[in-house]
Amino acid sequence: MKIKLPQQVSYIIEQLEKHGFEAYAVGGCVRDSILGRIPDDWDITTSAKPEQVKEIFNRTIDTGIEHGTVTVMIEKTGYEVTTYRIDGEYEDSRHPKEVVFTSNLVEDLKRRDFTINAMAYSETAGLVDVFDGIGDINRKMIRCVGKAKERFSEDALRILRAVRFAAQLKFQIEEETKEAIEDLAVNLKNISAERIQTELVKLLVSKEPERIREAYELGITKVILPEFDDMMTCTQENIHHMYTVGEHTVQALKQVEADKVLRLAILLHDAGKVETKTIDEQGVAHFYGHAVKSAEIAHTVLRRLKFDNDTIAKVKKLVELHDHRPSLQKSSVRRLAVKSGTELFEALIKIKKADTLAQSEYKREEKLAYLEQMLQLYQEIIRDKECIRLKDMQINGKDLLSMGIPQGKTMGKILNDLFELVLEEPENNQKEFLCEYVKQHYMP
Repeated sequence: MKIKLPQQVSYIIEQLEKHGFEAYAVGGCVRDSILGRIPDDWDITTSAKPEQVKEIFNRTIDTGIEHGTVTVMIEKTGYEVTTYRIDGEYEDSRHPKEVVFTSNLVEDLKRRDFTINAMAYSETAGLVDVFDGIGDINRKMIRCVGKAKERFSEDALRILRAVRFAAQLKFQIEEETKEAIEDLAVNLKNISAERIQTELVKLLVSKEPERIREAYELGITKVILPEFDDMMTCTQENIHHMYTVGEHTVQALKQVEADKVLRLAILLHDAGKVETKTIDEQGVAHFYGHAVKSAEIAHTVLRRLKFDNDTIAKVKKLVELHDHRPSLQKSSVRRLAVKSGTELFEALIKIKKADTLAQSEYKREEKLAYLEQMLQLYQEIIRDKECIRLKDMQINGKDLLSMGIPQGKTMGKILNDLFELVLEEPENNQKEFLCEYVKQHYMP
């Protein structure tokens, strides 16, 4: 099998070979090349020690030199070059106690997680595939290198990575690997929130985000996202629904594009239903106030998983507003746009549509038509440049100050009152009219 290596990768490997060392492209870049995907990055493994790598290349960075990794800079691009190594005993499900360098490529490949990630390639030696990674690619299978329990005991994050790779590649998880996941999923408690976050996002924005269900079935979410487990068992005895809250969420994930914020919002949009559920005398379930509760839970979950403030704010806003149903009047749509912000309004419509498509078929066409009309009204509002932001009003604090209105609560109230006036009647957004209105209503 021939893999076309990037010119700079070939150069690094050639230079190492010229100095008497072995060198290969390794891991995900080899896997993706075989699958016909464009690798995100190229990792290189070599028999050369870190200090030997540094002697060969002019520009290097000690990225993780204690683990044998040196970044070689070619022009403005960095390539990680790592010495063949054998990991020592793992004590915390995360880090080896020690790293021992080796001159044997196979020993290095043995420590890798899955067979599809344990292949190496060079133009000199061709493909090195001692664990049948090619076979597992053909079988569409995620299988651990060697004994699954050993690999997962070494680094528990591999447990979540197995499901993530299955979701990204549309592969199945091999039975022994699956059994080991079920036995050892509890060890994910030892993994940092940042590492969990990275893998969870990759799973959610994959081709099969519904694999979050498999993470639930294997006991993974019980450790990293217990709120989802509660959702999976929360039934919805309501004509608008046909799934549990969790399964509804799984179905909704498939209905929205692969965007981090959108899929996180869908994942958590109904999390509050567990706590707000009531059953009336007719046996019908209701979830009053669930959107607000879901937004609170979303904030808690995303904080726990160390998401950035911008992502948390956007997801929380979409979750909080996902159940708002304004009347199909421009004034009502303008008010919803004020709450969401113009940068999130169309995302909110996407959330609402995905939510609808994952409900029962009861009035589905009516609901979808309603969302389409709402979007059309919003687009007309934007086209006509109607004021839906305070800063777009034709009057501001400086204008009020010049009219003798002092800064403070009074000025803030007047600006908000004027904004309400403009939201209701956008044609009123004219400086002359607004100044006259202030004189008549707020000045002696």
